[in-house]
Amino acid sequence: MSRPTTEQFHQTSRTKAIAAGNEEASTTLNLGEFQDVDTLTLSEAALVINALVAKRRNDRKNINETEMLSKTVDYLDAFSRFKKKENVEAVERLLSSHKEFHKFERAQLGSLCCETAEEAKTLIPSLTDKISDEDLQELLDEVNKLMPN
Repeated sequence: MSRPTTEQFHQTSRTKAIAAGNEEASTTLNLGEFQDVDTLTLSEAALVINALVAKRRNDRKNINETEMLSKTVDYLDAFSRFKKKENVEAVERLLSSHKEFHKFERAQLGSLCCETAEEAKTLIPSLTDKISDEDLQELLDEVNKLMPN
């Protein structure tokens, strides 16, 4: 008895469509529908969320915070690197001065606070051909000067 060949079988399923949410931040940024969306660092997001929560608390004495909001505030408080508004704004100005970076890359640099250019390019591979190691190291040194001790 001969074995059936692949030509003898009919396709029983549809070809798989490319799933939405196939975003990728590798050497090439493929952010899909988020490609041109403004991006915040964790420190900027913490400022925004904390200001919103404070305003809600002032406006309504019985604020009903959701568990998700509380967890988000806790996360941002734990992982935002810059706590003072002046430092958050200074980091944003430093990063925004580099027009060669995508908004996403600037937000990643401001959130990760890498110590070396090599670390930054490893964690954010799309930076590799956009800036020299020396210039990136200079930028990272300036950002890290703004971090609390």
